[in-house]
Formats: sequence, structure tokens, C-alpha cells
Amino acid sequence: MVGIYFSGTGNSGYAAELFCKEYDKAAKAFSIEDDAAIPAAQNEEMLVFAYPVQYSTVPKILRDYILEHKELWKNKKIFIIATMGLFSGDGAGILGRLLQKCGAEILGGLHLKMPDSIGDEKVLKRPQEKNQELVKKAEQKIRKSVRLLKSGKPTREGIGLLYRMAGFFGQRLYFGHKTKHYPDKLRVDEDKCIGCGKCEKLCPMKNIEIVEKKAVQKNRCTMCYRCINHCPKQAMTLLGKAVVEQSVIAKYL
Repeated sequence: MVGIYFSGTGNSGYAAELFCKEYDKAAKAFSIEDDAAIPAAQNEEMLVFAYPVQYSTVPKILRDYILEHKELWKNKKIFIIATMGLFSGDGAGILGRLLQKCGAEILGGLHLKMPDSIGDEKVLKRPQEKNQELVKKAEQKIRKSVRLLKSGKPTREGIGLLYRMAGFFGQRLYFGHKTKHYPDKLRVDEDKCIGCGKCEKLCPMKNIEIVEKKAVQKNRCTMCYRCINHCPKQAMTLLGKAVVEQSVIAKYL
């Protein structure tokens, strides 16, 4: 088994790595930003994908990655993990359908409620203890799901008509358009920004550049919230107007 993931604040990366470790101690998980991911996947029959759901759909950066390497997924057996702050409907299913179009066989799916990564909105913010509990419950679900997969009875959360309807009517119908293109909504507070360059190094889209000691965006944001949750001066926002809490998986382990 090989794990492949896209992760903004670390939730999906942590889930993929734990799933692989529980399945086979020698199994490894790779970020889609890692050049080693494709060669590793080429030599494996079974893959596990993990990603953070956005509006009950797949982040554009991951969708582009799947299509760019569409020949690779043919005849692969794939299990999908969808991480979320609260609800995704068919998070595993929508990525599964995309991979099926590329010739993959979808073994099953797993939905994991994790600490919310949208740092500039209050809606899903929880106390530290609650987020730690979420991570522990996610770990338990992963271990159980691995056991079921090994027994030939994989979990199928997010897969099927009812899940698909929940995802479509729950979010995609109203907000699905937000992930069809790379948005230009990232905002930088120039009074707070100190030009440290941390966001520039972390951005998976190379969307941020330090110009004259200030962060400037290039309108190719994939809404991963990595920059917002790591900015030392909380100078960046996307959906909200101010940073409420910076969330990364390391805070809750």
C-alpha cells in the first residue's frame, strides 16, 4: 500500500500516514507535492487517498493532480479518506467517481471529523480538549477501518446514492462553484505583514511571493488555509475578516 494525500493544516496527511502504518508498518504516505509520490504509486496495486473536503467537493489542486496523472490510476485499487470540519456528504464518493473515470477500482471510503482548519471563521471553532477528542476518535475509526479492509469488508462511508444526494443538496448545489477555479479572495493585511516569507515557502500553489518585504498573492489560491494558519502575525484571511484561531494538527496530538 502507498498513501497519497493533499493536506493544508495536516489533518489529511496525519490520517493517510496512520492508515498506511496500521495496514503495513512498511507502507508510506506521500504528499502530492512530493516528487516521490508518482514513482511510489506506479509500483503499488493498492493506494489510499486522503484529502480535506471543500464544500462537499475536491480541492482544485487535487482534482488537477488526478487528471494530470490519469493514466496512473488505471486498474489501481483505491481506498479514500475524506477529512472535514463537520459535514461532507459524499466526500469519499466524489473523489472516487473521478478516479473511476480514470479506470480505478474504489474499495471503500472513510469520513473523519477533524479540527476545523478555516482559521478566519468562528462557525466550527471548538475548545482544545474537544479537538483532541476528535483526533482520538479519528484514530480509532482509522484503526477499525483498516481491520475491516484487511478482512475484505471495507467501510464505504461517502459512497452511494444517499451520500451523493447529501453532498449535492447539502453544499455543492450552492457552493460547488467555489472550487471550480482558483479563487483570488486571499487578503493580506499590509500593516501586519512583516515579509517573513513563511507563507511563500508553504503555499502549494506558489501563489504567494514576497515583494519589497510584503506578501503578494497571484490569484491562484486553492483554499488550503496553510498560509493563514501559519502566519506569525495573523496577517492573512480568506473567507472571514480576521483570524479567529490558527489550527494545525500538531496542536491536538
